[in-house]
Amino acid sequence: MPRLIDPVLIDSLAAALADRSNELQIASVQADLDPISLVRAGSATSGWAGYFSSPAGVEMAGIGVAWRTAASGPNRLLDLDTAIRARGGDLPVMVGFSFSPHGPRLAEWNGFAPAGAVLPLVSVMRRDGATRLTVVVPPGRASRDILEQLLGLVRPSPLRVFEAADHVVESRPAPAAWRSAVGEAIGAIRAGSLEKVVLARSVSVRTDVPARPFDLASQLRSGYPYSFTFGWQEGDSAFVGASPELLVSRAGLEISTNPLAGSTARGKDDHEDIQLGHALAVSRKDRREHVFVVEDIRTRLAPLVDELTVPAEPVLRKFPTVQHLSTEITGRLSEPTSVVELADVLHPTPAVGGTPRDDSLLFLDKIEEIDRGWYAGGIGWCDPSGDGEVAVALRCGLLRGSTAYLFAGAGIVADSDPDEELFETRLKFRPMLDLLSAT
Repeated sequence: MPRLIDPVLIDSLAAALADRSNELQIASVQADLDPISLVRAGSATSGWAGYFSSPAGVEMAGIGVAWRTAASGPNRLLDLDTAIRARGGDLPVMVGFSFSPHGPRLAEWNGFAPAGAVLPLVSVMRRDGATRLTVVVPPGRASRDILEQLLGLVRPSPLRVFEAADHVVESRPAPAAWRSAVGEAIGAIRAGSLEKVVLARSVSVRTDVPARPFDLASQLRSGYPYSFTFGWQEGDSAFVGASPELLVSRAGLEISTNPLAGSTARGKDDHEDIQLGHALAVSRKDRREHVFVVEDIRTRLAPLVDELTVPAEPVLRKFPTVQHLSTEITGRLSEPTSVVELADVLHPTPAVGGTPRDDSLLFLDKIEEIDRGWYAGGIGWCDPSGDGEVAVALRCGLLRGSTAYLFAGAGIVADSDPDEELFETRLKFRPMLDLLSAT
């Protein structure tokens, strides 16, 4: 099998490293290497692996841990940001966090912190038209061991559709119970205690063979090129998805966020697709749901910016299985605020939680039967200067052995219909479910 990494590159890295076990060492070379190939080739022999790509063309992949930090509680993202800044240097880290500030509760999420950041031992970063392979050797590690591991990686085989000879799909909770919960949410909204709440549900998919997480991520990247594709592996579990929604990005003082709220199906042909899109664009219910999100983001960012551009009307964004109302919000910070700090300000938006924020979260704690874990949290990357991107973790699943736990939600307002909201979640399951249930 052909090697993944040219031995000439390994020699260049070796020349820049010395086996000094008492200090951190870093070596980096330009490489003609698809970032996702690194995790496809190396994740099986690494306790941790991560991947993130954005529609803007930034990709980062890593295997192994040179440094990591974790945080929990209401200030977890601020604590995470402090630790990233304190580490120093100029290398980016991958970041991820759960929906709840206290993290996942169930055993299926073991290993996933409430919030975490990882500097990989080996990473490939594609950014600003250049791709670099970087090796970080922490104190106590021998560079030759890491380089020998890299030399042993073979180029992944061409992707094939994942085929399970048999699979079982089970809803959590059952559809009837979830529709009942939607009805209860509508009642609370009409009674005036809430304006909007986002209810989530899950399906588990048990297959006779385990899926390869980063093969799925690669297929999602190809099938959903205008989404944020991600994978985060902890031990024998991996969180994988292709999210359409940007929570926040930062480049210098420039920031952007792209909330999506209000959804409908794609049409069977162009005519039906246009009709469905028009109906969404003029839907009072969906426009109201969208406005809640946009106004919340405007309010939360206003104290931090000198400029904030919020379009007066949403536009339609079309993805393979669903179309959304979308508003691209841009701004200029009044002073440097890192992308992780900005994520702390915005999360959870009404697109994944509800409004008013505290009341909707209390309602979800009472009524929702699933552990969201990292679903509807955030995942992305950040460099020590504070630049980076964080996507809302949507259209995703947790893979653990031969079982995958998939997640989807729907925004509930006063004139929601339980059957229509159930159908919306089924559309949102499809990116992962279609891959896992192929026969």
